Amino acid sequence: MKATERFLKYITYATESREESPMDPSTKEQFVLAKALEEEMKAMGLSDVRSDDRCYVYGVLPATPGYEDKYAIGFIAHMDTVEDYGQKPTKAQIIEHYDGSDIPLGTSGKVLSMTNFPKLAELKGKTLITTDGTTPLGADDKAGIAEILTAVEKLMTENIPHGKVCIGFTPDEEIGRGALGFDVPGFGADFGYTVDSGTVGSLEYENFNASKAVFTCTGFSVHPGSSKNTMINAILVAHEIIASLPAYETPTHTEQYEGFFHVTGIKGDVNSARIDMIVRDHDANMFESRQRLLRHIEKNLNEKYGEGTVVLELHDQYRNMEEVVRPHMHLIENAKEAMRALGVEPIIKPIRGGTDGATLSYMGLPCPNMCAGGHAAHGPFEHVAAEDMELISDIIVNIVKRYAEQEK
Repeated sequence: MKATERFLKYITYATESREESPMDPSTKEQFVLAKALEEEMKAMGLSDVRSDDRCYVYGVLPATPGYEDKYAIGFIAHMDTVEDYGQKPTKAQIIEHYDGSDIPLGTSGKVLSMTNFPKLAELKGKTLITTDGTTPLGADDKAGIAEILTAVEKLMTENIPHGKVCIGFTPDEEIGRGALGFDVPGFGADFGYTVDSGTVGSLEYENFNASKAVFTCTGFSVHPGSSKNTMINAILVAHEIIASLPAYETPTHTEQYEGFFHVTGIKGDVNSARIDMIVRDHDANMFESRQRLLRHIEKNLNEKYGEGTVVLELHDQYRNMEEVVRPHMHLIENAKEAMRALGVEPIIKPIRGGTDGATLSYMGLPCPNMCAGGHAAHGPFEHVAAEDMELISDIIVNIVKRYAEQEK
């Protein structure tokens, strides 16, 4: 079965995750795809196939006889999609021999255009898969799932010698929980790759250090006509917090290795207000400096308005995987050569975000991130080329072949 066929099947499953949900996984719908993948892997003849009560799916392609002493390599993708569009399956459009013109997305009134998405020029002539404009497509990361299983099927049907290949599919990646319950020892891999990046050729082993920050502001409300030197307006305290942040260290003004503060939500009234933000930086020292600045703001405002007026909560989310991956740069070199053998020039750049691989790396599984082929993720303009998914399957096969040729 081609990767494209698998992908078109997987996107019919509605699998959004929800950050505010107390459940684990965050939505029960993810179990439906997990069970379908478990059954598919069993039907393929894979070994040790299982899913657990936290919605993780695992399977193994045992090593070819005589290759048991090679590195065991894992490939991981996530099943969930973003929560912004509700629990409904994707309705895909298939445009064969894409001619470079604008693409109306169903009857939604939205248009996928070269003007807004110039990378479409690179997809001209290919078979393009888009949405109908009402949901994301789900290439992030159901394309990765399809590519992994298609690659494994090729290894089996074409009798390609290989070491042990481990497969894992995770829930809740989009809300930062994807690797928290992953069974690294039971997975059985020495090293891994998450197949969860965009453009063909993308290969990433540096990501942000990340934390979530919540400021809670408590005001003191009295009648505005007699409030001089008495009222503390929680909304204005929140405004002071935001005004204390570096004005040009936001996502709008940063790129590459530049970190940022990003205010993601604010709500409140005179009595109380809350600010939600995320903090990001590739450099560990700069990341800690950003956290110190937030604590300094909390301290100063409490000295100004009274202790307890401002309370800061900081929660670390993930760390830069580079520290763990760098001692194992064969992961990057083998992936680069696997791509070049198929005429793909690797694109190595830092991730301005995170992946399951960042968490997995610190759990003992060094795990860079490689391309899944999708574009414009997390929205109704998401699209992917069928040919790119098939090519990525071949890249995965080539990675496995390279490790089968090398000694530990």
